[in-house]
Amino acid sequence: MAVRAVDSLVSLLSAAVSARSPLLGRAAHARVVRTLGHPLPALVCDHLTHMYSKLNLPSSAQLVLRLNPTRSVVSWTSLISGSVQNGHFSFSLLMFVDMLRERVRPNDFTFPCAFKASGGLCMPVTGKQIHGIAIKVGELVDVFVGCSAFDMYCKTGLKDDARKLFDEMPQKSRVAWNTYISNAVLDGRPQDGISAFIKFRRAGGVPDYITLCAFLNACSDTANLGLGHQLHGYIFRSGFEVDVSVANGLVDFYGKCGEVGCSEMVFDEIHEPNDVSWCSLTSALVQNHEQEKACITFLMARKEGIQPTDFLVSSVLHACAGLAWLELGRSVHALAMKACVMGNIFVATALVDMYGKCGCIEDAEGAFHDMPQRNLITWNSLIGGYAHQGLADMAVAVFEKMLSSCSEIIPNNVTFVCLLAACSRAGYVELGMDIFASMRRRYAIEPGPEHYTCIVDLLGRAGMLERAYDFIMKMPFRPTISIWGALLGACRIHRNPELGRIAAENLFQLDPKDSGNFVVLSNSFAAAGRWEEATGVRKEIKDIGLKKGTGCSWITVKNEVHIFRAKDTSHERNSEIHTTLSELKRDMEEAGYIADPTYALYDLEEEEKVSEVWLHSEKIALAFGLISVPPVVPIRITKNLRMCGDCHGAFKFISRITGREIIVRDNARFHRFQDGRCSCKDFW
Repeated sequence: MAVRAVDSLVSLLSAAVSARSPLLGRAAHARVVRTLGHPLPALVCDHLTHMYSKLNLPSSAQLVLRLNPTRSVVSWTSLISGSVQNGHFSFSLLMFVDMLRERVRPNDFTFPCAFKASGGLCMPVTGKQIHGIAIKVGELVDVFVGCSAFDMYCKTGLKDDARKLFDEMPQKSRVAWNTYISNAVLDGRPQDGISAFIKFRRAGGVPDYITLCAFLNACSDTANLGLGHQLHGYIFRSGFEVDVSVANGLVDFYGKCGEVGCSEMVFDEIHEPNDVSWCSLTSALVQNHEQEKACITFLMARKEGIQPTDFLVSSVLHACAGLAWLELGRSVHALAMKACVMGNIFVATALVDMYGKCGCIEDAEGAFHDMPQRNLITWNSLIGGYAHQGLADMAVAVFEKMLSSCSEIIPNNVTFVCLLAACSRAGYVELGMDIFASMRRRYAIEPGPEHYTCIVDLLGRAGMLERAYDFIMKMPFRPTISIWGALLGACRIHRNPELGRIAAENLFQLDPKDSGNFVVLSNSFAAAGRWEEATGVRKEIKDIGLKKGTGCSWITVKNEVHIFRAKDTSHERNSEIHTTLSELKRDMEEAGYIADPTYALYDLEEEEKVSEVWLHSEKIALAFGLISVPPVVPIRITKNLRMCGDCHGAFKFISRITGREIIVRDNARFHRFQDGRCSCKDFW
């Protein structure tokens, strides 16, 4: 009867651990005391110690252990393992030392916990001491002890010791090989991991799901699509495709290798996708610039009952940032707060980035200041948000604050791209040049093509076209597509088709299939009134067989995206839209507005040119916004091309006569129109 009572009470303690319920655990402890009295049997004491340590109550676990008169290696290991599992590494090592003081010999379960604690604290000296004890008591020959020691050396940065220990293992089990491959990938040595996998297979080793996932990570880190395809074939032949962890690894691998279609195919074959499956697919879509699909995938995951994790939330926030989908971004923000993942630095950083790229710089600032801790990516996100708005003064102020308040944070390439972009959009030529010069002089960062592109853009936007061209000619490397593209765009703005022709010819050599370069050159000739040459370039596009990308603008109203093209008449509310446009035109002309026909791209009569520029896609989208968006809500429009000068001037007029706030995100920057003024100060 007594044995049955003990078994019943032990089961009750195990149930409390399974339920992760400290309340149930304490109630079970009280039941044990009432039933068995004192002293408690050693078996029950060990289970109590195990329960409290697993439930993250180390003080209670230690107290029970101290009250146990017959403390054994099982007692101590129960306390140490539970503490390690809950991240109390220092406490675990102290208990390990106390165990040794009581002359209790550690076993093959104690040593892996001690090694894990040493690795978690990055204490190589302590790890080596534990290694010595393991050799002394003869436990290192155990495969799990050996693997734990190897893992500890990897995590504490002692790579040579780790390799020596691995080579000296008398028998390398699958666990040992898994540990080696996984640590090679985590340490940034994916090729070493691939070589180890090949050796493992040649030695007759049979991989399990851990081996396959680690190898897939190695393939994705090296972008080795061919090797990954071979492994996919092995997975299919060996039946591992039904393992959800392996399938998740395949989704992630194909996404990182740019084969997002294969990621979707693998995902569709998963019988019961878990939260990692949905996270992997969402991340793969974002990495491959399929932001709209990523958002749809996130919404599907929520319908399937998937709870938002920090990884899933940060991924979909990046997708919202790419689409400037503010409405969904705000909803995800609320969901993140409800799911209590806002404390995660990656989620909070993604939120700063999303608000910055959606033009809500005040919300980005709020999210930034609410963060208890920040990393370099967080600071870069806020600086980038100011750059999108052309707020160079604020971007530089945040940069200086980062340097003064966070001595351990060192700016990187992205930081300077954001700063230079801010200077470019604000027209701060000298400040931009000073920042560029300081990269080498003060921060020992060698400028890359992206930094040179920013300087060409800076000089070009400011009208210093010859200086920009000279800067290109003095570059220490061959100018890239982006660099010549920045010069060509500047020539279009400042109507210098001769220099634009030089930039375009270089672009034609570097990227002959991009019709956009031909279009910009044609527009440069058209803006300068050289219609014959503009027509010749357009004819060349047709002769080569290239298709010109269509310019469009879109606006989101009540979670529905409405897309408009120039002269669009396809919308269901077309008559209302064009009535509104006519009324706007009349009111604007009465207020002194004069259309700029130079932005018409074809040789037409003057009246026809005015009519053409009036029907640009962003104006049609604005008219729809005026009849669809409540007056107190800003009208947000996104355009896939640069906003033309006539539309820019018209939007200033419209913001004044309607009293509406209008925010436009084109392919260059944000424009916030209020009371007849634009945040770009007419420099974009």
